[in-house]
Amino acid sequence: MSSVPDLNAVKEYLLNLQDTISNALAGIDGEKDFVEEAWQHDNGGGGRTRVLSEGGVFEQAGINFSHVYGNRLPASATAHRPELAGRNFQAMGVSLVIHPHNPYVPTSHANVRFFIAEKDGTDPVWWFGGGFDLTPYYPFQEDVLHWHQVSKAACDPFGDDVYPRYKQWCDEYFFIKHRNETRGVGGLFFDDLNEGGFDRCFAFMRSVGDHYLAAYQPIIERRKDTPYSERERDFQLYRRGRYVEYNLVYDRGTLFGLQSGGRTESILMSLPPMVKWRYNWKPEPGSTEADLYDNYLKPVDWLGGNN
Repeated sequence: MSSVPDLNAVKEYLLNLQDTISNALAGIDGEKDFVEEAWQHDNGGGGRTRVLSEGGVFEQAGINFSHVYGNRLPASATAHRPELAGRNFQAMGVSLVIHPHNPYVPTSHANVRFFIAEKDGTDPVWWFGGGFDLTPYYPFQEDVLHWHQVSKAACDPFGDDVYPRYKQWCDEYFFIKHRNETRGVGGLFFDDLNEGGFDRCFAFMRSVGDHYLAAYQPIIERRKDTPYSERERDFQLYRRGRYVEYNLVYDRGTLFGLQSGGRTESILMSLPPMVKWRYNWKPEPGSTEADLYDNYLKPVDWLGGNN
């Protein structure tokens, strides 16, 4: 068992994860494939961005791998961890956001990442972070339960307390304060993970990454052929506005990417291609749209105490 960070092993895993998820989602879509663009970071490193647009199932699906480095951290990182000021850094990860056509298929997001900051004469500072979360528009309880059951399965080998902690962290992190609602129905979120040594933390990050398709793919298959009308599409576009608001106002990854001089197109690939805003709109009481607000856009113990 090694406690020394193995950057090559992390990078190899992340590249393979991007391949695995890209191939699976392209297979589900059936009409389009991902277009890949390799890019270089001005300060060092780069990545490969893959986007599938206007497919049979996905309106836009983006899966980004990045490995960037530099000698000065952006303000978003040093504000969170002031002891990192003055250190060289490397950051690598896979981040994805999937926006389906059908309003009955939820949007989903996943991210797994590794960060290390080094300075001569001191021990490196490193950690893992990531998670995945689900943003339905017309939610089904069985889908949400499945999502959280797989989330728990990803955590179970690492301790009984892991899922409840990271589920709560997800609810809190993806909370839209100015709307007083969660972005969706949550999942997992973790950051600054380095307890227990490199091998254990790396294994946990892999478990989260490896469980994403198992959590999302069955939901896509169940809902992708559900008939819908302009009403459902209109509501989907309106709710996508919340996704944009969150990513541009609160998301630390978006802020880190922009402040560190990252590639703007890759950073903002998470935004949906079509979206609407309406002034002071509220769902009709008792409607299917109101069900989302009344029963899903708040922290819920989905597994009923079996955490």
